[in-house]
Amino acid sequence: MTLLLRIFACCTALIFTSATATLAQSGPGGYPNKNVKVIVPFAPAGPTDVMARLIAQKLSENLKQQFYIENHAGAGGNIGMIQAMNSPADGYTLLFVSSSFVVNPSLYAKKPYDPFKDFAPVTLAAKSPDILVVHPSIPAKTVQEFVALIKANPGKYSYAVPGIGTTPHLAGELFKLQLKLDMTTVPFPGAGPAIQSTLGGHTPIAFTALPPTAPNVQDGKLIGLAITGDKRSTALPNVPTMKESGIEWKESATIQGILLPAGTPKEIVEFLNREIAKVMALPDVQQKCAALGFVVVANTPAEFSTYIKAEVERWGKVIQDAKIPQIP
Repeated sequence: MTLLLRIFACCTALIFTSATATLAQSGPGGYPNKNVKVIVPFAPAGPTDVMARLIAQKLSENLKQQFYIENHAGAGGNIGMIQAMNSPADGYTLLFVSSSFVVNPSLYAKKPYDPFKDFAPVTLAAKSPDILVVHPSIPAKTVQEFVALIKANPGKYSYAVPGIGTTPHLAGELFKLQLKLDMTTVPFPGAGPAIQSTLGGHTPIAFTALPPTAPNVQDGKLIGLAITGDKRSTALPNVPTMKESGIEWKESATIQGILLPAGTPKEIVEFLNREIAKVMALPDVQQKCAALGFVVVANTPAEFSTYIKAEVERWGKVIQDAKIPQIP
């Protein structure tokens, strides 16, 4: 009898533990009860893809359903974003975006989507400042020296950016507008080619996102003059911010955000927001983000919505003021 009681007690404990775990892992209506697609509107191995895979892996582990990545690159992210926009609003298609999400509605002549009506914001998972770097041959070691150099040599220098309409490109245009600098913008098809051109001294100045550039600054191959964030980056603690360099500057950053198709039930939006916030709070995730040059945000859907509105307006004005031609 004693043995039977022990077996019964163990079974009861297992059932209770299993039920508790199931409750902890289940969202509204048992969501998710099948695999969840995560659309990344860029090619594999870029910063957005790396961040999406990191978060998807943790969600898969925590929620016991596979969150799998599909890369749909092209048209500055529009192809993947439009595909997500047209997906069922049932919580089984997530969209992982970078800053092109808030730029493209102003950059493209034919508005690809409405950032306010076509998507339900979940969270701004993380963000990374952009950085102004120069080749060691440039006779400027601070932003103030750099500004003086450009003003003394109007039209002489060119700077690399990772594509038209990227936040590094727009940050560079804003920098030029504010300080009335005459530099030639040279867009490249991505951060890699832009950085290689600067390393080679062909375009000895660059505005890029921090993650792909930081290793070259750490190795002394490029000189970091300033980052565009409000605080110094743990990846490059010796590189000052624009504000610290005496430049009036509102933070600009490359974002990593998560959205759902408009009409997704609010309960699912809020559930995913909570689960992603848990993921972003994990020590190993925070360490990986810091190593990549990202700052964890994990804000609420309402806060992310407000951020989107402000960024759409801000970069739309820069595109207009800098007279950047819209893409047909």
